[in-house]
Amino acid sequence: MWRAFADVPEELGRTVVTVGNFDGMHLGHQHVVRRAREVAQEVGVDTVVAVTFDPHPIAVLRPEHAPPTLTTIDERLRLLGEAGVDCVLVIPFSREIAAWSPQEFIDRILVGALHANAVVVGANFRFGNRAAGDRQTLREAGAEQDFVLEAVELDGGPQVWSSTYVRTCLAAGDVAGAAEALGRPFVTRGAVAEGDKRGRDLGFPTANVPVVPGAAAPADGVYAGWLRRLDDADGGVRHPAAISVGTNPTFDGLRDRRVEAYVLDRTDLDLYGVEVEVVFVDRIRGMVRFDGVDALLVAIADDVERTREILGA
Repeated sequence: MWRAFADVPEELGRTVVTVGNFDGMHLGHQHVVRRAREVAQEVGVDTVVAVTFDPHPIAVLRPEHAPPTLTTIDERLRLLGEAGVDCVLVIPFSREIAAWSPQEFIDRILVGALHANAVVVGANFRFGNRAAGDRQTLREAGAEQDFVLEAVELDGGPQVWSSTYVRTCLAAGDVAGAAEALGRPFVTRGAVAEGDKRGRDLGFPTANVPVVPGAAAPADGVYAGWLRRLDDADGGVRHPAAISVGTNPTFDGLRDRRVEAYVLDRTDLDLYGVEVEVVFVDRIRGMVRFDGVDALLVAIADDVERTREILGA
């Protein structure tokens, strides 16, 4: 991984380059990377480089409209590697870089730093100041600067996969739809924080993971899924869990949104401070404010049974 242009080794040979935000690394992104890998084999190049941006360009140019992020930069790097990328250049996006013309981006990044033999991007890829550059810009530049351009359609049958589509699914609580677009379930990761301990008092202790500001999360509601420790203390076992997302409206007092996962039939887990992964499989119901604890307990018991049915646990 290179976090600055100067970090790219001068002895880097010809490469195949793919460029994008790659937030979420959904099936469309994976298709582009897979095609970049194939193009590298076709042209006899060993190295596939992904160019991505951190932070998201909209977060710099129009922060009030910045979309919630589906993956952290570290998760994005891991997923790019799993998809077949050899190296990643993370461009620290700024207004200065946003002002670059398309040709300046081509000259400084694609040709100057990465010695592109081929460039593979999504068919709707735009770049440069005011998004003035597109695939035709790249194709014409390549004819003069010795690289070829391949633009890949991000088709998913009738659906064009996109990060926006995944965010729309999550906002509706459709975690199954998000998983279809991602090619894997949507997950939330974080350190378990100490909560109100109401779940423990009710007989359903939960691992509480705060929703990071600016990060995407499913709509408030109850979901079936899995919880896994990331410290590998128990061998990476996936535990079936009933998961609540929201602010627990039955009890008074406002607080930040959080993900609360109750591991089925386990009251002995001590997870405070442990990094965990919460995996969302399917939605059970929306968030409801109950009239009292008795009604809440009846609903939780039903949520647990629904979770068992969905997960086969």
